[in-house]
Amino acid sequence: MIRVDDTDFVDTPDLDVEKLVAAMEKSTVSRTSCPSPQEWYQIFLRAEKTVALTISSNLSGSFNSAMTAREMVLEAHPEKQIEIIDSLSTGPKLGMMAHRAAALILEKFPMEKVAEVLRQMAGSIHTLFTLCSFRNLVNNGRVSRLAGFLAGKLNIRVIGAGSPDGIIEIREKLRGDSRTLQAMVEIMAKEGFRGTLVSVSHCLNEKLAATFRDLVLARWPDAPIQIYPTRGLDSYYAERSGLIVSY
Repeated sequence: MIRVDDTDFVDTPDLDVEKLVAAMEKSTVSRTSCPSPQEWYQIFLRAEKTVALTISSNLSGSFNSAMTAREMVLEAHPEKQIEIIDSLSTGPKLGMMAHRAAALILEKFPMEKVAEVLRQMAGSIHTLFTLCSFRNLVNNGRVSRLAGFLAGKLNIRVIGAGSPDGIIEIREKLRGDSRTLQAMVEIMAKEGFRGTLVSVSHCLNEKLAATFRDLVLARWPDAPIQIYPTRGLDSYYAERSGLIVSY
């Protein structure tokens, strides 16, 4: 859940992201809260076999909350199978993992194998992002105030990345969208990207996402690229015009 002043925005499929972002831009007080163990508990009761993907445990309490609920459910229902996967990230990486999980489940892979593949993906998929504003990341202790100052006061786009441990690292500081997007492509190349799937999320800036897609395709013409709008939590942290890329 996201609270902006006295208004609660629940991260559900019908959330009005434009309304959320507009409210944040007018507000000085906002925060997020992860699902409680009781909320996870009710979800885990619905099925005999469950795979839960959470954002990085170093950025949110969601993973620990889900683990607590898992223990509660298994104590009462030891026959259930529940796998909790720490994605070590957020953004489109979770979508890539969810699609892979669904495919494996439809192919009737055993739960242990599904969990093994997802944990391998958590350790191998890279995430980059570039934001115009770091206000919410700074206010919630996710990045330093210096990064927020650079982005907010000096009109500099900061490129960040998810570390192997699931925390945020600042990579580069650049002026202008064009230089920033090109720098992201160069980072991808240095990290060994060779034209596999790229998933892009944007916060109310489809044009920027399309420009980035074109840069990737100019370098790797056969790379499959997915573009999605951010939803509640990612919109809160990416803020307007933010871009998150997983590959």
